[in-house]
Amino acid sequence: MLSGTDTRINRRTILELKMISEIFLLDVVLLWQTLASPHRSMSDPCLLELEELRRDVRILENKLLIGAWQLTHLRTQSFINAPRPSTNLTESFTTRVLDNLPPAGSLIVHDRDCSELFERLRPGSGFYRIKPRMDQEPVLAFCDMEDGGGWTVMQRRRHGRVDFNRDWVDYRDGFGDFKQRNDEFWLGNEHIHSLVKDGENLVKIDLMDWSGQRRHVYYQNFRIADEKDNYRLLYGLYSGDGGDALSGSTGMLEQWSDSLRGMQFSTRDQDHDRFLQGSCAQENRGGWWYNRCHAANLNGKFYRGGPYQGRYDNGVVWGTWQGLWYSLRHTTIKLRPLFSLDRVVGSGAGPDG
Repeated sequence: MLSGTDTRINRRTILELKMISEIFLLDVVLLWQTLASPHRSMSDPCLLELEELRRDVRILENKLLIGAWQLTHLRTQSFINAPRPSTNLTESFTTRVLDNLPPAGSLIVHDRDCSELFERLRPGSGFYRIKPRMDQEPVLAFCDMEDGGGWTVMQRRRHGRVDFNRDWVDYRDGFGDFKQRNDEFWLGNEHIHSLVKDGENLVKIDLMDWSGQRRHVYYQNFRIADEKDNYRLLYGLYSGDGGDALSGSTGMLEQWSDSLRGMQFSTRDQDHDRFLQGSCAQENRGGWWYNRCHAANLNGKFYRGGPYQGRYDNGVVWGTWQGLWYSLRHTTIKLRPLFSLDRVVGSGAGPDG
């Protein structure tokens, strides 16, 4: 049942539509009469008035379309029965307009990323649907609104319950749990590419070890190519207190073999690294931009307690901070446009602390 307020809104909307339709039909008649008059010159004042009349007609048409859609949406949401067919010219015209309109759901606006959502609504942290590209379906992403706001989270490790040793398709499309604040996931290379391919951006990497110490790392102009180039990684200036592990260690030999700049993405079923004697993805139990192999491996195997032993240094590693044989407890990779940088102090472990 509709309330008295809903009924008044519905009646007012119908009256406004009738009035707009009648004005529109009157303008059409005037327009036809003007065009039918002979011997009009370009300097004739009537032609100037005609142009203004055409513009007014277009404005009225737009108002009519919007009003008709609002009426349809109101009827749908309020469970109003559709009106019976009418011989009235105005109602018949309105009905034809309604039949040509898209369904209400197709007009829902999705923000391109979490920074646009933050600027528009200032909501709390959580999962939201964003649409990085107009030609793709919306994607569910976690938005960190507490660390200066507007961060789109690409990756998160927390408890090791999600297996990051996945095939190419999983890393391309994304995987993990997208329900709770403490869930682990990879957003997906295709979605990340869409987010970073245009404009300047800042990537922040939050790290925490098993004793609660935190480090924060920043890279400007983080880029990955499209799938045709196997999501090749590029990035700009580094800053932070965790060390530039993406570029390798301090020595030239280590940088030559460990730097991830310019590397293509590899998974256990698609090897694009520069290690000729084997597969870095298979050894390190995750998908990543491996060289020969790495000084950073945030998608590696989750070891509890920090220090670990094994045949390969395949833990959740940030080598320039805790070394290659220490697996971190919490990691977060997140991004936002460079111009929206408010502050450089992060939570380390993300919103959940």
